[in-house]
Amino acid sequence: MRVVRPPGVYAPQGDTALLMESLAREELGPSARTLDLCTGTGVLAIAAARRGAEATAVDVSGVSAATARVNATLHRCRIRVLRGDLTAPVTGERFDLVTVNPPYVPALPSRGPPRGPGLAWDAGPDGRLLLDRICHAAPALLVAHGVLLLVQSSLSGVSDSLAALERRGLRAYVAARRTQPFGPVTTARAGWLRERGLIPPKARTEQLVVIRAVLDAAGRPGSGGEGTFEDPPGR
Repeated sequence: MRVVRPPGVYAPQGDTALLMESLAREELGPSARTLDLCTGTGVLAIAAARRGAEATAVDVSGVSAATARVNATLHRCRIRVLRGDLTAPVTGERFDLVTVNPPYVPALPSRGPPRGPGLAWDAGPDGRLLLDRICHAAPALLVAHGVLLLVQSSLSGVSDSLAALERRGLRAYVAARRTQPFGPVTTARAGWLRERGLIPPKARTEQLVVIRAVLDAAGRPGSGGEGTFEDPPGR
């Protein structure tokens, strides 16, 4: 999908593609309500809208929110774009499907709170600054039998996400995975990541995974899948 992407907006990359493939496998009826958090260019919300869903997109960045609106117009899709902190703009609403490609790259503590372009990838010393918030908020975002699709790196604790979602009453499992070379940001931080034991000494690749989590009618675990994940040595 071709989109406009001004400076400072996260470019669709391998994690976007993996999440898009998982989205394509989900059943979406014409009345389905979908939510894309950390929307960036809006490609996931647009993909859902093109299948007939009532799509909402949220981003904390004003530039990203504006970009998502422009791209929706270019693709002749109607999506509701909201600017705000993660789930705050949709408080009290529930959705059939939620997609999230959040910042998940571990960041040196000296960098301080994410700002500027770093909003798209910096996620605290363990990479879980937003992941933990998403896992905690998931049950309140989903209707009965609703689905969460969350993409993240193996460097930021996949097993932690699975466990957190299970504790919140969802059945969570790894639905897709792909190994890819480190990007520029992770490459630049490789020495620090090795010092922390987050990557092996000679590692040059990371595994991206899509976690699929289902909420059933009573808030109990939904149906099936691969519920365990072995994090890299050192975690």
